[in-house]
Amino acid sequence: MSLILGIESSCDETAAALVTSDRRVLAHRLAGQEAAHRPFGGVVPEIAARAHVEILPRLVEEVLAEADIALDSVDAIAATAGPGLIGGVMVGLVTAKGLALATGKPLIALNHLEAHALSPMLSDPDLDFPYLLLLVSGGHCQLLRVEGLGRYRRLATTIDDAAGEAFDKTAKLLGLGYPGGPAVEAAAEAGDPRAVPLPRPLVGSDEPHFSFAGLKSAVLRARESGLYRGEDLAASFQQAVVDCLVDRTARALDRSPGVNALVVAGGVAANTPIRSALTGLATAADLPFVAPPLWLCTDNAAMIAWAGALRFEAGLIDGLEAPARARWPLDPAAEPARGAGVKA
Repeated sequence: MSLILGIESSCDETAAALVTSDRRVLAHRLAGQEAAHRPFGGVVPEIAARAHVEILPRLVEEVLAEADIALDSVDAIAATAGPGLIGGVMVGLVTAKGLALATGKPLIALNHLEAHALSPMLSDPDLDFPYLLLLVSGGHCQLLRVEGLGRYRRLATTIDDAAGEAFDKTAKLLGLGYPGGPAVEAAAEAGDPRAVPLPRPLVGSDEPHFSFAGLKSAVLRARESGLYRGEDLAASFQQAVVDCLVDRTARALDRSPGVNALVVAGGVAANTPIRSALTGLATAADLPFVAPPLWLCTDNAAMIAWAGALRFEAGLIDGLEAPARARWPLDPAAEPARGAGVKA
């Protein structure tokens, strides 16, 4: 059994955790920055990076104290090395490097997306490779065939906005506040999901990818028309996203035989209607549906420590020269999506 200290700082969540390779979360701390970013309607990278610098040392001390474990007792130190806001990524990675250097412990420089991809295995010991993963977060919307540790085949990605970006931008358009995902979901509860005729980009098409920019623009036009209640706009937008995700995931299931489960991970996976619709899709495909508990969906350090434990036990250790990366695809060999640019 290995014990890993995990550090996460890729966006606006600062987190530290201690996790064992037998799936025990011994301690976990997370500090959000919603109040700092709310006046701007989104994450300001410079503010986020400064907050990580101020908060992270205290969180590391707190998880060690809560678990009553000395830093010298951990087997390795894992930290997000990308992708993400480069300033924040650098704060967490440099902190981990300093701790590794001071203690002589191995460093594991993790791909944040890999941590999301493996997080369902932390909460579900029965989940086994291969599985089809819908990875939906603020910056990413991908379908991946997860074949094993370090073996990820990308089947689809977004050609413009990610689903989480669309939620945040729609919340800003509707004056619902920040963070956008929970705000839209809350407003949608009082709305009619069929009240506003909105597009479902790429639904039914042979192209495997996602697109949400046109949906976001349609919400803007509908709001400017003055014909619809804000709650109906929120509900109709959310339903359109659900329909797009289900259609694209169904297409990927058809083209990915032999998977053991349909899995969802990432911050947007905390959305209840999305979970419900994907549960129905998995049932229709005679597959188990696996989703981490809500606290494991959003950015957290437990998933970093867990992925770090898997890599440590596989002998996948990084040197102190490991770089921080703003972009870091899980499947570098995947063909670029049409028009996707850096999101390919």
